[in-house]
Amino acid sequence: MDKIKISASQLFVLVFLFEMGSSILFGLGANAKQDAWIAVLLGLAGGLVAFFVFYRLFLFYPGLILTSYIQKIVGKWPGRIIALFYIIYFIYIDARVLRDFGELLVTTVYTDTPLFIINTLMVLTIIYGIHKGLEVIARVGQIYFGILYLMAILGFLLIIFSGLIHFEFLQPILENGWKPIFRTVLHETFLFPFGEVLVFTMIFPLVNEPKKIKFVCIGGMILSGINITITVIITISTIGPELYTRSNFPLLTTVSRIQLANFIERLDVLFMLYLIIGGFFKISLYFYAAVAATADLFQYKKMEKLGFPIGLIILFASLTLASTFAEFIKGLEFIIIYLNWPFEIIIPSILLLIAFFRNRKKKPDTNVN
Repeated sequence: MDKIKISASQLFVLVFLFEMGSSILFGLGANAKQDAWIAVLLGLAGGLVAFFVFYRLFLFYPGLILTSYIQKIVGKWPGRIIALFYIIYFIYIDARVLRDFGELLVTTVYTDTPLFIINTLMVLTIIYGIHKGLEVIARVGQIYFGILYLMAILGFLLIIFSGLIHFEFLQPILENGWKPIFRTVLHETFLFPFGEVLVFTMIFPLVNEPKKIKFVCIGGMILSGINITITVIITISTIGPELYTRSNFPLLTTVSRIQLANFIERLDVLFMLYLIIGGFFKISLYFYAAVAATADLFQYKKMEKLGFPIGLIILFASLTLASTFAEFIKGLEFIIIYLNWPFEIIIPSILLLIAFFRNRKKKPDTNVN
């Protein structure tokens, strides 16, 4: 694992693709209705604060990944137990993201294809990517970064030229006050997708330009946050806040309405291609975090060989999390309260507090500042 190195620009691309990932798959911030875009921006602000917690921990232990410095902060055996829970967390979240994209494809395009087949193909592809190494995934990300941006710009232009935009759907702003917005931020946009940048605590030591980590991560988060905000605004302006709240896949509903000159229509394929690419990188990075954490905790040197068994666990979990899609969606509240808040916010904050007192007389490594 020590031989793996990625550049700062590759880290930027991975952060961007990861944050975009499945964030536009569902109606992000839908509980805030037409003010969802405000909830996204506030979630971005909270996510940046969470990033500084993760980054400060990295400054205290610049050569270590999350599961390693946990053991140094709280002690070997308590740390190993917490690290084990983080492995389970990475696997579980990865299985949910895999199920998200599998359900989308089965529901909209491959209606006669079993979910098992779709998820298996995705997992096998990612196992192959993990076997080749994080550098390869990062290079592929650089290629798809430009492709995704061109597709997004093309899609937005087609929506505008189709005359689908009605900005009056965004009014009245703050119709129900700040309360539903803050509730949406705390229960959703703060933790998903921006708090999920926690996964990069497993990647920071692999960056060959550690001094640039802070700036490229902040840049990637801000750029993705702006793109998500624009997407939410355009989606609500096209289909309205009520349909945005009710639809399982509101952006797909938006794209399916594109019709220009009775010639350009049925562009669902653009949406699907965009999400498959974004989903691949989000699943891959959670997958990598689970594999790297397992190899680190159990001192297994050939990390790439763990890809297949962990992939089977993720595949099985994605199929058995829920019997129906409706039941699967209901599990989101459980994730927010019992998984996202503790693993993304509470535990890292406690670790930082302990690390601060343990290292208060120690100067941070100047090579990563």
